Amino acid sequence: MKLLEDRIRRDGRVLGTEVLKVDSFLNHQIDPELMAAIGEEFARLFANNKIDKILTVESSGIAPAVFTGLALHVPVVFARKNKSLTLPDDVWTADVYSFTKNVTNHVMIDHRFLMAGENVLLIDDFLANGQAIEGLLSIAQQAKAEVVGVGIVIEKTFQKGRQLLDELGIEVESLARIKSFDNGKVTFLS
Repeated sequence: MKLLEDRIRRDGRVLGTEVLKVDSFLNHQIDPELMAAIGEEFARLFANNKIDKILTVESSGIAPAVFTGLALHVPVVFARKNKSLTLPDDVWTADVYSFTKNVTNHVMIDHRFLMAGENVLLIDDFLANGQAIEGLLSIAQQAKAEVVGVGIVIEKTFQKGRQLLDELGIEVESLARIKSFDNGKVTFLS
């Protein structure tokens, strides 16, 4: 997606050899026009799938997931990282490690919002080592929901996340595929 790649080139900041900071438009400050375009693109890419719900993980996946849900006219459910007083005890759960925060989160989805037989699309901001998506896959499996695909805003192809999904035979659509961070510059996979 050229619009996204251009925005990454302009406003993304490479930190070291593995981290891309996109907090000015994706995961701290959000550009709603860019998110609308991302949602429309995911809707186009997954148009041939029956999708009942979109799943993501709190918090950076919420914006692209909501705009995708809007484009597809389906609800969006996000796995919560913290149990609140209002969240019941009957939840689907998984542990998800965050490389950038160096913490493992125990994420959960209320049983009422993910049921057996539902077709779900997973959406997330980044695909690197695949832990967030693995957590969502585990939750979907626990609920006996069918994962019809995974939509990723930015994929770091030099890490193992895509390989894990390919081995499971899951359709993955990434809008920007990064080959490397060479000398602080982003190189995209063509």
